[in-house]
Amino acid sequence: MSMQEDFRAGLKVAMKARQKDKVGAIRILIGEFQRQPEKELSDDQVIAIIKKLIKSERELLAAAGEESSGFLVEMEAFLPRQATEEEVREWVGANIDFAAFANKMQAMKPIMNHFGSSVDGNMVKKVLLSL
Repeated sequence: MSMQEDFRAGLKVAMKARQKDKVGAIRILIGEFQRQPEKELSDDQVIAIIKKLIKSERELLAAAGEESSGFLVEMEAFLPRQATEEEVREWVGANIDFAAFANKMQAMKPIMNHFGSSVDGNMVKKVLLSL
């Protein structure tokens, strides 16, 4: 079952359990799915939509001077497990030869290709700058 189908099924469960924040988050996600040109989305596309909504919510919260919201907590829970900074450092240390690149930031592409959607680009940038 795809993530998109999981959310449709999860909406019914959340509604029956009266989980207000979760129902709201899933409804927003389903609305975003329907705005896409394709009706059936891949899991990577679903994850990209979730990340976009998280980024937007963080920007709104920062503008309002708040730290978190129920919506943000629910959206982050929908993401698959993210790679930790230590995991990225280990992989970079074992697999990246910085002599092959003009500068450290050029190593972003192979790192992002390896980790895919399980890592945040800003975190990888922070790791590279600290090396």
